[in-house]
Amino acid sequence: MFQVRIHGRGGQGVVTAAELLAVAAFNDGRHAQAFPSFGSERTGAPVVSFCRISEREIRTRAPIDEPDALVIQDATLLRQVGLFAGLRPQGWVLVNTTKSLASIGVAGSVSGLPANHVLELRATEIALRHLGRPLPNAVLLGGFAALTGAVSLAAVVTAIEDRFSGAMRDGNVAAVTEAFNLTREMVGACATRERSAVGAPPD
Repeated sequence: MFQVRIHGRGGQGVVTAAELLAVAAFNDGRHAQAFPSFGSERTGAPVVSFCRISEREIRTRAPIDEPDALVIQDATLLRQVGLFAGLRPQGWVLVNTTKSLASIGVAGSVSGLPANHVLELRATEIALRHLGRPLPNAVLLGGFAALTGAVSLAAVVTAIEDRFSGAMRDGNVAAVTEAFNLTREMVGACATRERSAVGAPPD
């Protein structure tokens, strides 16, 4: 089972992100569930949502305490106590930010993870360019698909097309596709640097 915890703030579509991810997993022929944490969802308040993806029926509905992946929609949450709690040793972290994790003082929290499992993505910038609104949730799903391989780009696009219409649909599809391609390039560059560091020949 692959477990994802999504952190953001009210108004950023945190719950919608988990729902779209679950639908994408269904589109890929998997079992999935999505649900939010209980608590305030007022604009600007911290919000957490969860998504589980599995090849088998999912019976548990408990909050995810040991995620395989964290998606962080708002970098101001990075210093929140317990944000990285329970993250598995081979876990994945995708952060919406224009800065490096080292520059904002949280590199130590992810230092034990494989280098190509941690990525910063300018999701809000991409959303503004394609949607005209600072909504990073769907954009980050494109990055998540490329970073983890847990769902396919086609499945995410289909989930968006089923959820939205008109300009919102087209803008989100364009944004998700850009994020997917950009993330894939960055992951590839990271892998090349790692091979060079150990003296392995490039592909």
